Amino acid sequence: MAYKFDFSFLADRWPAFLEGAWRTIQLTVVSIALGFVLGTLCAVLRVYGGGVVRRIIGAYVETIRNTPLLVQIFIVYFGLASMGLKLGAELSAIIALVINVGAYTTEIMRAGIESTGKTQLEAADCLGLTRLQTIVHIVLLPAMERVYPALSSQFVLLMLASSVTSQISAEELTAVANVIQSDTYRSFEVYVVVAVVYLALSVLYRFAFWLIGRLLFVRRRKLGTAI
Repeated sequence: MAYKFDFSFLADRWPAFLEGAWRTIQLTVVSIALGFVLGTLCAVLRVYGGGVVRRIIGAYVETIRNTPLLVQIFIVYFGLASMGLKLGAELSAIIALVINVGAYTTEIMRAGIESTGKTQLEAADCLGLTRLQTIVHIVLLPAMERVYPALSSQFVLLMLASSVTSQISAEELTAVANVIQSDTYRSFEVYVVVAVVYLALSVLYRFAFWLIGRLLFVRRRKLGTAI
């Protein structure tokens, strides 16, 4: 028997899909912003910190990069609850995503920091800059520019991976889709719509990161050329 496609449910359910997409954007934008700060701080400490600090950060990075995101989410949501600290689904999802993307950002930013030319560091020493001033003004922004494509791709992957937070009932796009398919029994059509929405979100995120890169780095290069 030939399968009959039926997308008529969209007439009533499209606001729910839009709400789920908006919640996915909110969830991932917050996680990306906090994860970038965490990862950058860890990268700086891993390059310039003491031996103990480097080992601790190294253990954090390797642990997160070699365990599934879903397991990390379950540890935050169910594990902490079993220890008496019960967090909401959305907060647990944000914490797990921040920890996850922070580990990947650490390694990406570390590569950028370590690629800083020795002549730039020597020039900073000649100018009498402190280590903190050197890191902030000489190292970080050029390092970020060098690894920006990798960072952008990692953040888009995080947005796509956020779908697993539906397993703890975080109210994002996939969770909304699960509810809709259980009501309509049109699983194939529902998840086709979800795939299209995620594709649109990926394009939106890549454009947003491209625009941010233009504002941060092209303008910086123009200012440097003018000076």
